[in-house]
Amino acid sequence: MMTNAEIVTASGLNGPFDPGRVRLDFPIFRELVNGKPLIYLDNAATTQKPQAVLDAISDYYTHRCSSVHRGVYFLSEQATASFEDARRIICTFINAASPREIVFVRGATEAINLVSQTYGRTHIGTGDEILISALEHHSDIVPWQILCQEKGAKLRVVPVTPAGEFDFDQYQMLLGPKTRLVAVTHVSNALGTVNPVEKIIRLAHQQNTPVLVDGAQSIPHMSVDVQSLDCDFLAFSGHKMYGPTGIGVLYGKERLLDDMPPYHGGGDMIRSVTFEKTVYAELPYKFEAGTPNVAGAIGLGAAVEYVRSIGMQNIFSHEQALLAYGALALEKVDRLRIIGKAKEKAGVISFVLDSVHPHDIGTILDAQGIAIRTGTLCAQPVMDFFKIPATARISFGVYNTRDDIDALLEGLLRVKEVFC
Repeated sequence: MMTNAEIVTASGLNGPFDPGRVRLDFPIFRELVNGKPLIYLDNAATTQKPQAVLDAISDYYTHRCSSVHRGVYFLSEQATASFEDARRIICTFINAASPREIVFVRGATEAINLVSQTYGRTHIGTGDEILISALEHHSDIVPWQILCQEKGAKLRVVPVTPAGEFDFDQYQMLLGPKTRLVAVTHVSNALGTVNPVEKIIRLAHQQNTPVLVDGAQSIPHMSVDVQSLDCDFLAFSGHKMYGPTGIGVLYGKERLLDDMPPYHGGGDMIRSVTFEKTVYAELPYKFEAGTPNVAGAIGLGAAVEYVRSIGMQNIFSHEQALLAYGALALEKVDRLRIIGKAKEKAGVISFVLDSVHPHDIGTILDAQGIAIRTGTLCAQPVMDFFKIPATARISFGVYNTRDDIDALLEGLLRVKEVFC
């Protein structure tokens, strides 16, 4: 059996950062799509998986497949150790104060819903306000709408500027004595805008208002330190940071999580059960009912170790260089318009091409082995603001290169030949 660290080391990732070498760690890039080498530019939706993650998952299923926390036999103890090791790895990665603050969930969506249905139901009532931004993913809109409808609260929205930036002046005006929670994305999945979360949190805390940060689009691309940010909650998904699907994390400050009621009821989230009374388990287990996604957690731990072995600063710098190169190249394409030009952006570029529906762009590019995202991007209010039905979006990962962007440009020429 191999530890997560041994599996990552076995991937052979040593020396200076080289995206071409990194690409070799991802088996999917040996595949052909429509007879052509795969060019994958949909990393904001999900990322491909390195061999280190695949090996970690396989190692669990092959050598220690069993339930965790409940068995006194060897396999269960080994699985439990690996599962909790993954929790500690993640705790260190985001600089949480304790592994007790790391709750395993299915993804960022469930993490946000957990906060809505536990903290929200306990602390938000009639006439209270929840403050979000116009840049949010549907996962950071709909749960709060449901809560507001149930509690008689009001959802307030910080507008976006024409450049696609969080309007901080309006935020200062909207944040008031009735605000009970601020929920904001760190990085817009639709535009790549990096929100000023430090300033957002600092201002909210001046009136003792907690802040939830949707970190799904920031965690894979930049260093995130929850104690430095001082966020009260952070939600993110494993599959967007080279880990498995079906696993994610809710970080919460221990004092807040302690005060929140359980989200689901069942096995492993209890200390004792009688027909008269149930005593819940301590953190973080009171939020982890049922048999958890053990393989997913172990795979996520391996993914974290993998990106740490590359270096988050290396990843950030590489993707910023791709962003600059890609934006400059796309701006030279006739009749193409980039949507959202915030000063601070992550590696996401959304664009429209006059008279060509984004779905048609995606279809023509797919025939050339190029995978991009098209549609409303689960951010329909952003589309409404810019008065467009949808966009085409490219988003970068650690394995992307300038060659991928050059291939995209060639693909767009083909799109224009067909439709323009």
